Amino acid sequence: MSEHSFATRAIHAGQEPDPRTGAIIPPIYQASTHVQDGIGGFREGFEYNRAGNPTRFSLETQLASLEAGANALSFASGLAAEDALLRGILKPGDHVLLGNDVYGGTYRLLTKVLAPWGIETTTVELADVEAIREAIRPETKIVWLETPSNPLLKIVDIAQIAEIGHAAGAIVVVDNTFASPALQQPLALGADLVVHSTTKYLGGHSDVLGGAVVFGDDRFFEQVKFQQFAVGAVSAPLDAWLTTRGIKTLAVRMRQHSENAQAIAEWAARRSEFAQVFFPGLASHPGHEIAAKQMSGFGGMLSFGLAGGADAARTFAESTELFQLAESLGGVESLIGYPSDMTHASVRGTALAVPENVVRLSVGIEDVDDLITDLEQALARLGR
Repeated sequence: MSEHSFATRAIHAGQEPDPRTGAIIPPIYQASTHVQDGIGGFREGFEYNRAGNPTRFSLETQLASLEAGANALSFASGLAAEDALLRGILKPGDHVLLGNDVYGGTYRLLTKVLAPWGIETTTVELADVEAIREAIRPETKIVWLETPSNPLLKIVDIAQIAEIGHAAGAIVVVDNTFASPALQQPLALGADLVVHSTTKYLGGHSDVLGGAVVFGDDRFFEQVKFQQFAVGAVSAPLDAWLTTRGIKTLAVRMRQHSENAQAIAEWAARRSEFAQVFFPGLASHPGHEIAAKQMSGFGGMLSFGLAGGADAARTFAESTELFQLAESLGGVESLIGYPSDMTHASVRGTALAVPENVVRLSVGIEDVDDLITDLEQALARLGR
């Protein structure tokens, strides 16, 4: 399967037709346990749903193929995946170097849940190579990247950071949720592990919650799998099946997401109501050249800084019609959010606080002219 193109693997990896009936779509194994052929005689290695499930295993095979990884594990949520990875690899006294623009839940997990356990976290501007080198310590175990980042769409040179991190003996983890494996392959650029909220672009239809860890090699697989088994935050069979179904259209969806977002970003760059347009597909974006080098498309996420400040941003976010006001991202429908009070409320008052004039858009695959018309009518309300 590895010799096939991405779009082909997205449809066929881990998706062999049912051998008994010939069903083209593998069944959902909605079972909590499996009959054993004698004590310890597991059929195909399956015994109990927390330890393994055929539907979940199919998804994990698919995920590993998409990221060109050695293995993958599927979890009940993106944060469950991050938690298992971090606790599987770290020990008290270890240090994590984190970008200064990341999903608020990741920062909360590290600083509120794992900090009392003895894990230290430092945030740094990952575009500043010297700042990274200065922040790395002997006890730095993980360098954690988001690129594009959430919500300011910062771009990090994965290959460069991987080289720096590995030279210091650190493990490099990339949250690839915003780009998806359709647009970016962090393992091929030198990362050790990739994490996803599969709720987002991989699922793609706003109907399933999930997360994943993809492993570049076998070094950490058993440690993280043990955390998954011992703690139990696994994806349910139906959730795994829904994620697999979504992945089959990932390549074509990401092309449309990217095309629509590019058009909206170019429209917004011409509007005086926006003080900033955060989108790596614009030549004016400071990370544009790096993004063009390491991504095959610029994705469907962008953020605006409203020239009118926080009040204008809140009014704008509450005035769209096609862009629905909601948390999450990556679905076929367009969403808008106000990060300071929504997705990133957990970092208010910290160095990672999102500017209060920023709104975040998850651009769907609707007709782009309709989407721009919706944004224009929302801007018209600012002057009323």
